[in-house]
This record gives sequence, C-alpha cells and structure tokens, in this order.
Amino acid sequence: MTTQKFNEAAQQFLARRVPGTKADSLPEAIRPITIEDALMVHQEMIKLRSDSVAGWKCLLPIAEDKMVMAPIFGDTFQSGEQCSLMKDNGVARVEPEIAFVLNKDLPARAEDYSEAEINDAIGSCHMALELMQSRFTEDCTAGFEERLADCLLNQGLYIGPEIDRDLAFAASRIQLSFKQTEANGEVTEQNLDGVHPNPLPQLPVYWAVNFMSKRGTTFKKGEAFTTGSYKGIVEVDFDKKTEISYAGIGSYTVTFKELV
Repeated sequence: MTTQKFNEAAQQFLARRVPGTKADSLPEAIRPITIEDALMVHQEMIKLRSDSVAGWKCLLPIAEDKMVMAPIFGDTFQSGEQCSLMKDNGVARVEPEIAFVLNKDLPARAEDYSEAEINDAIGSCHMALELMQSRFTEDCTAGFEERLADCLLNQGLYIGPEIDRDLAFAASRIQLSFKQTEANGEVTEQNLDGVHPNPLPQLPVYWAVNFMSKRGTTFKKGEAFTTGSYKGIVEVDFDKKTEISYAGIGSYTVTFKELV
C-alpha cells in the first residue's frame, strides 16, 4: 500500500468514530492486510487528528502477526465523576485495566531502554477503563490486521484514581466489582474474577516502548499506557452511579453518560 492509501484508510476509520456506526470491511484497495499496514494507518490517523496522542493500548505479542499496539487520542481521555462514551449494543462497554503514566519523555532511539529506565519514567499508576466501541457489523469478515488498524474497538480512555505502584506492578489477578445504583436505590452488582492477559500488567509497557522507539516514536511526559483488560468487555448501564472496586487496591465512583 502507498501513503495515499494508508491516508484514505485512516480517513475512513476516523469517520466511523461517531455514535451508531456499524460498517463493513474497507474496500480491498485500501484494506490493511499486514501488521505493518495497520501501524502505517495509525501514523496517518495521528496526522489527521486535531488532537495529539495521549496514550497507547498494548499487549505482549502473541506472535509476529498478532501484536496489539495502537494510539489513544487526547480528546478521548477523561477522568472525574462522569464519563461520556458512545452507546454500543445499547449499553456502555468498558474494559477494566491499569494505566501507567509517564513523568518524563522517552525519546526514540535504536538502543533498547532497560526495564529500570522505563520504570523510572513511569510516574504514576491508575485504575482505568478503556472505552470500547465496535465499529464493524456483526457479520463483517474483517481480519485482525484491519481491526488493529481501527485501534481494536478503542473509543477512548478513562483514567481513575492513582494507586500504589507496588500493588499495580504485582496485580496479575484482581477481584473486580461493578456496583450500579438506580435513582430509586435499587442496586445491581457484577463480581468478576479478573486475570491480566499477560503475566504482569507492566510488561507490555517495556515491549511497547522499545518496539515503537525503534520505529521513531518518542513517548512524551503525560502519555498513558493501558495494557489489557482483566475481564474483557464489561457492559454497564448509563446514568447510574457506578462504584468500581479493585479488591485490595482501590475503588472509585463514576456515572456513565451517553455521548450523542
């Protein structure tokens, strides 16, 4: 694919980031079919956006053709008592994760950063929610590479309270609770056994920094890395006070509002 085709693909993917979108695979002429294609589409998305990259979603690669690395854009970052997101399948869909936020730049370079150097650049750890939106139709046959180019369902990131660094770095398993309270006081609760998809949640940060640094990416102070859901996608209702608890780590309350 040429730069022009990467750009056309990026334009189409960005145009889908609106409420109610369910689209088919891209036209074959501009369809990403390799991991490299997907990463190049991301670069074109970054150029086209009016905001900047504020974070990254990543996982340790399963194989050379199954790696997760995608930008999350600044205008989609949220924190505080409310979180606005687009409805998907009639509900708010989120992934409970831990985010690692840099307190210094990590410039692009050919040499690997050590774990100690990256740990030194991680300024804080937070409970976080990746905000999810499936933009492909249910019967779409788009392959992994095309879905990666579309940033694998990401529509944004909610950054929750800061948590203890040692607890975050050891959190391979977490007991999760999503407790929602209606206006009449009725409570519904989801209690979930959370397991991180990688042995430890910080490990994808080490891989992502060195993989992308060699590709010319400079990671900047304030950027956040989110490294995988403890329980896949969790579906919750809008307009209900929601208490989210990571047992032994922390909890917070947020209300999800539909973005229209």
